[in-house]
Amino acid sequence: MIALSQTIKDEIQDAYRAWLVARGFRARRGQREMVAAIARTLTSSENRLVVIEAGTGTGKTAAYCIAAIPIGRSLGKTIVISSATVALQEQVVFRDLPDLKETSGLNFSFTLAKGRGRYLCLKRLDDQLKYADSAETPLFQELSGDNAAHGVTYQALLQAFSEKRWDGELDSWPDTLDGDLWRNVTTDHRGCTNNKCSYFKQCPFFKARAELDGVEVIVANHDLVLADLSLGGGAVLPEPEDCIYIMDEAHHLPEKTQQHFSAASRLRSSITWLGNVSAVVGTMTQRFGRPQVLVDLATRLADHCGASEALITVLAEAAQELPFEPRDDRADIYRFPFGQVPEPLVSAAAEALRPFRDVSNDIDSAHSLLQQAFAGEIHWERSFEAEDWLPAVGQLKTRAMAIESLLADYSRSVEPGSHARWAFRHDEDVELVSAPIIPGDLLKEAMWSRAYAAICTSATLTAVGRFDRFLERSGLQAAQTLRIPSPFDFPRIATLSIPQMEFEPGDFSEHCAEVATLLPGLLGEEPSALVLFTSWRQMFAILEQLDDDFRQRLKVQGEAAKQALLDAHREDIDQGRPSVLFGLASFAEGVDLPDDYCRHVVIVKLPFSVPDDPLDQAMAEWAEKQGRNAFYDISVPDAAQKLVQACGRLIRHEGDWGTITLLDRRIVTRRYGRDLIRSLPPYRLEVAS
Repeated sequence: MIALSQTIKDEIQDAYRAWLVARGFRARRGQREMVAAIARTLTSSENRLVVIEAGTGTGKTAAYCIAAIPIGRSLGKTIVISSATVALQEQVVFRDLPDLKETSGLNFSFTLAKGRGRYLCLKRLDDQLKYADSAETPLFQELSGDNAAHGVTYQALLQAFSEKRWDGELDSWPDTLDGDLWRNVTTDHRGCTNNKCSYFKQCPFFKARAELDGVEVIVANHDLVLADLSLGGGAVLPEPEDCIYIMDEAHHLPEKTQQHFSAASRLRSSITWLGNVSAVVGTMTQRFGRPQVLVDLATRLADHCGASEALITVLAEAAQELPFEPRDDRADIYRFPFGQVPEPLVSAAAEALRPFRDVSNDIDSAHSLLQQAFAGEIHWERSFEAEDWLPAVGQLKTRAMAIESLLADYSRSVEPGSHARWAFRHDEDVELVSAPIIPGDLLKEAMWSRAYAAICTSATLTAVGRFDRFLERSGLQAAQTLRIPSPFDFPRIATLSIPQMEFEPGDFSEHCAEVATLLPGLLGEEPSALVLFTSWRQMFAILEQLDDDFRQRLKVQGEAAKQALLDAHREDIDQGRPSVLFGLASFAEGVDLPDDYCRHVVIVKLPFSVPDDPLDQAMAEWAEKQGRNAFYDISVPDAAQKLVQACGRLIRHEGDWGTITLLDRRIVTRRYGRDLIRSLPPYRLEVAS
């Protein structure tokens, strides 16, 4: 810990003044307040955790960088700036930090960090091409049908990388790559031989990883930070104790943590996979000349896989008997009340877990033996192929860990309210799922208790004027909080319009028909608009009722990649052609359409979560068990936060202007509507009577 010395104060103030002058900006009260709050937090002797809601236009990126970078250097700590999305991550590293370094007088080093899975593994790409037509090993699928197209793409990837037209990062490839195709040519730490790999010197991941050493500012994302922490910290990023974390878009952190620490597995698919495991290791044994150690291992593994198949079959049959509920065209579902699994399923999972742990250990042994063969510590026929087998066996281990985690979770009773558990029925298969309800305890243990300091910030951290919901979900009840309002003159530049409507969203067909009737009139004179929906079903139902003339100006989510739609929208506006974007939740956040690119945002329905979401149901059940009102304590705050994000697509800077139309009268007819309106910026409100 260091005191906030006059020297550091001067450095921060000088940097801020220089940046303002260079950019032609005036100092903003909220931005100065944010700089001061962060400086005080980072130089405090204790409780170096702060949560800051900074309204749109605060300039929070500049504020946290100008405050944290000088202090981080003085402390010898690495600044880790983490975002929820790759888009913001790249904005910070390619635009904001270079601008700050050029204009503020601060001299600092920075780099971008992404997870291993976003980089090409040259070894696996070589394997896909080398073994494409091999019939003698099940390790690689023959290229046929759709896989033949993959082969063409693999050749294109290799050529572009070889000619230095591509750096091996997924996000810099000019086209969208199929998920399965990409998974075949990337790897995780289990499938990597590190500096022993024949492609190590060319490896895109390790080239990027080398840039992290000694750098003062690392720009990462929440997924990478959570992955690093789950590996104990310090695996990719510096040790948490040496980090000052700045968690931008922090409202996503609880949800990201839930996803990261969830367990899921399809039971019948796992049984099929077990048969493939035996085949792969059996073939591997043959390939290396049947050394006794592999023969013994393959024999044991076959027995353990057989026992696991039988017992997971029992579990699958028991799971099929659950009282599933149908859900339109989605998989049938059954949610376990309070996360409590019936005793027969607990026993079946516990029985299946015992032999499956043996399977997992056998795969570990196979991986270890391959590493020894690759290192020349043991000698088999064709030992040189060990490097080829390591990534595939590493993938087997990753899948085994996922299944083992699910079986272990379902084999024990948990405290009611700690986990949500549910099952999906997919035709003849059943998928079991478990997720933590309140991820705050996980974040406390893995992050807040270890980090030197952490700043959580976003434009939407409060709901109904309070931080309570975010603090509870993120485990930050002890953190300091600060709310900085947007500097924009919202009553002058933005209108929130609620037109007269006959139907509410509860009358699905009638409401969709009424929206379809209203949209052409609402947007007929608008050069640009963004229309936001809460479900695919709702969007398609309305699309079907629009006339062809109006339909021609639409850019609809799903008809092309998101970025392609945004690019086409901007091009039309630049050429003077009207354009309207239709999208769901991913268009309600992180989409930057300033000025004429978006003069009208239409929100078709208040963004309450779907009533049959199992995790939301479990959270409501947990809250009600505590004597709380789940609707007002959870559903309304969550909807308020999403509504603020959706409305935030309209005004992107202080000179912007436009209209928000909400086609859901519940905001003025229901008691909770007052809370939702109070959560929004002070738009000029127009309510049709």
